This record gives sequence, C-alpha cells and structure tokens, in this order.
Amino acid sequence: MTLADAHPSDPPMLWNGWGDPDAATPLSPGIRSLLDQALGIDAGGIDEPSLEQVRLRPSALSPADRDGLSAIVGEAHVSVDDRARLLRAGGKSTLDLLRRRDFGIQDAPDAVLVPGTETEVSEILRFCADRSIAVVPFGGGTSVVGGLDPMRGDFKAVVSLDLRRLDELHSLDEVSWEAELGAGLTGPEAERLLGARGFALGHFPQSFLFATIGGFAATRSSGQDSAGYGRFNDMVRGLRAVTPVGVLDLGRAPESAAGPDLRQLLIGSEGTFGIITRVRVRVHPVPEATRHEAWSFPDFATGADALRAVVQTGTGPTVIRLSDEAETGVNLATSDRIGEQQITGGCLAITAFEGTEAHVASRHAETRELLIAKGGTSLGEGPAQAWEHGRFNAPYLRDALLSAGALCETLETATNWSNLQTLKTAVTEALTTTLADSGTPALVLCHISHVYPTGASLYFTVVAAQRGNPIEQWRAAKAAASEAMMRTGGTITHHHAVGADHRPWMREEVGDLGVTVLRAVKAALDPAGILNPGKLIP
Repeated sequence: MTLADAHPSDPPMLWNGWGDPDAATPLSPGIRSLLDQALGIDAGGIDEPSLEQVRLRPSALSPADRDGLSAIVGEAHVSVDDRARLLRAGGKSTLDLLRRRDFGIQDAPDAVLVPGTETEVSEILRFCADRSIAVVPFGGGTSVVGGLDPMRGDFKAVVSLDLRRLDELHSLDEVSWEAELGAGLTGPEAERLLGARGFALGHFPQSFLFATIGGFAATRSSGQDSAGYGRFNDMVRGLRAVTPVGVLDLGRAPESAAGPDLRQLLIGSEGTFGIITRVRVRVHPVPEATRHEAWSFPDFATGADALRAVVQTGTGPTVIRLSDEAETGVNLATSDRIGEQQITGGCLAITAFEGTEAHVASRHAETRELLIAKGGTSLGEGPAQAWEHGRFNAPYLRDALLSAGALCETLETATNWSNLQTLKTAVTEALTTTLADSGTPALVLCHISHVYPTGASLYFTVVAAQRGNPIEQWRAAKAAASEAMMRTGGTITHHHAVGADHRPWMREEVGDLGVTVLRAVKAALDPAGILNPGKLIP
C-alpha cells in the first residue's frame, strides 16, 4: 500500500496538519496585512513535501513479531504500511508539523495495532514486554507536547496502539448521573451517545472534535466549560487500565478514605503506567437553557480582578475567559466588529451559562452585577456566541500561518491570583527576547482560560517569523518560556500534559523524591518499561 491509499481505519486528522482538510481556511486579508506590517512576513509560502514525497524509516518489526501480534488482534488490525504509520507518527504540535516537512527520512512507529477488546490489549502488552517492543497508545492524535513521539530507545521496535475500536457507551446510570465510556470514543461521539439518552458530559477542550475519552483522562485535560463542569479529572469517578502485569479497576464510590486515590496515578499518566480502556464519568442532563454575554475591561489587571471576584464569590458561570490587550487587539485588527458596540481597545471577556432556565437567569444576573461593579462594560451576546461558534478552529489558523512562513505555537501554565501578572510578564519577556535574538519580532498574546478560587491558567499564543531552522528557533523560545515559568512560580503545564517536550522540567516540578515515586510506580506496573517510553518521567 502506498502513502496515497486511504483506508477506513485512518485517523480523521491530516497527516501534516490539524483536523479535517475541508475545514481549513486561507489567511484573511487582515491577517496577511498583520503578518506583513508586524513581522515582515509576505506570506509567500514554505516548501513542503507532498504525501507522495514523504520517506519513512523502514519498519523494524520482524515478520515473526508481526505474525504474533496478528494472532492476537487479527491480521486486518495490524498494519506496517507507510500511510498507517505516518498518520500516527506524532501529534499536532508546531514541532510535529515542522518535522513533517522533512524531505529526508522521517521517523514513525514500526506498526499500527487496533485492538477491539480489553483482552486483546492485555495480550498485546504481555507479548510486547516479552519481545522488547515499545507501545505508544494512540487516541485522537491531538497531543501538542510530544506525547506520541515513537521513541524506541533500546527497544527493537515501537508500535502504535490505536484504541479507536474501544468506542462503546458501556452503561448510563440515570439516577446517579454516571456513565461508563470506552476510551476510544471521541468527544463528539460521546456527546451523541449520551445526548440520545438526554445527558451530556460537557467537556470541550479545543481538541474536542478529535480527542478521545481515554486521552482526556491520560492527559488531565481541561475543557473550555471548566468553570461550570470542572476539569476532566474532576469528572472521573472510576476507570479501568490494562498494564503489562494486570488490570487496575479503580473507583468504587463517589469518594473514599481507603488510602491514597489510585485513580490519580492513571489520570495524567500519559500511557506510561497503563492503557486506559474505560472511564466512568459524571454526566448531567442536557441543559435546558444557555445564555451568553461578552464584556470589555479597560486593562488586563482590571479584568483579571473581575474574574477572580466571580470565581471566589461562586456566581457560577459555565464559561469565563479573558483576553489581554494584545489578543483583543489582534481580534479587532482582523475582524470588522466586536459586540453590539464598537470598542477600540481594552480586554475582551467571554461568559456563558448553562442549566435550567431559572438557574441560568439567577447565575447570569449575579455575575453580571459583579462584573459591572468591577469595571466591565457589556458588549452583548454577539461576541460570546461568535467565540463559541469558532472555538475549535484556532489550530487551522496555526497551520495556515506555518505554511505562510510564520512560526506559531501555544503554551500554557497556571499560578495563584497574586502571582498572575508576575508570571505573565516573565513568560512574555522570555518569548519576545529569545525570538528577537533569532532575528524576528514576536506577537505574544495571552488569555485566562480556566479559573479557580485560588488562581488561574494563562494561555499564550506566539507568532513570529520563521528564521533559520524553525525547529531549533521554537525550541529555544519554548525553553526560555519554560524556565520563566519555573522561576516565577508557575506550573510547567496546566492542561497540555508533559509528554516529551515538558519532561526536562518535571524534576523541578515535583522534586527528586517525586521523580523517585513516579519511577517506582512505573517499575511496579511496567517492569520492562515498554509503555510510552521517553514521556512524563525524567
């Protein structure tokens, strides 16, 4: 089979970009003008290999090992063809996509396995542990931190374990509001199955259209409705995970005092301790009503203080976000209008409320009163609805910018409210200084994406011109930003996970003893070390 031959089991994501090719859009005149004026980019395009020009490292899986794996899952569910391997060669970070442009030999897993049962997953892990074959779990392929890199290390081969066939709604407890979902279900499919029974999960990260339930759990994902429904780890009530030495079935009750919560060893483990096969989650009835309202604040500090007041008071928006002056300004420069009244600066905030008619009305009224008291000006529902309509589309713009010669990537962190501005300033300065040293000015945009009573997350978008080797250019900028996070009290990642990219800072994040604990858990559950090597654990 050639790279050009499509197959029904292919992931829906582009091999060299984000998502559905039919959803990709060209750069608007406003964005092209911004690239030219701010960064000196003429958007003429970058030389990239076509699918037919890609050359992969030959599969290292031996015929005997392929036969052994075929005996477990069936010959139709083991593939060593180049297309299947390329589509699972990594995630969708800027570094991943820049590597896809290599006209030389690219790396990829040596085979793709698509098990259909938990028993098959268990047999695969035992086989691979015995045969020194590394295993990288694959859900939607949306990692942006190197979480899917096929690292062989000292193993003789590495395989991608695609969980797409584990896609059932196993149970729904309509009294307790709990559902057990297969790890391979995508976000939209989980919502469809639950919606047919009158329920919803309400977890909407930017990767929602393609990411999977198992991936949400394995990366401690946080969705855009987290103010109302919590992070994904807040939703998890139980899970099953297959390890090379057995199965963990965790979570017997809503809460327990039976020792440390072992679920938390698997939530956020990124496939390094076991393969999550089922997740039991808290769900809720499909909301009766939704209300949106956008706000303008004179500056980021005022807006952040307003968001802090909202979350600490507990007025209960489902969504609340705040863009800084730079991000608001870029939105204004590349669109005709924001809101029911024209604004020329300041900071844009988005709120949304879901629930019963009465609950939505009361929460909206209390939040509105508080935001006005804190210096906010209502912009009506228009911009908030527009944000919701396009909230999953930003990665398509990133891809178009990369192809036009821009360097574009995101990174995120979190800290306490009292430290928010210090962290924001430090990361912004690290990025602008490092990119200036590489020969380009940079646009650094930021927004508060998730809020908590004690603090919030900061989500940065960085745009600069590609100079020299863009992979090394971005690595230097990301390293500088990461050092700034560590130096000024931020976390190395709030919701993107650790993967390979953040791994160098994990020792500073959790300490020497924390690393020892992680290694001990790894040794107990995966003695041969086959599960997603090179990720998470220093």
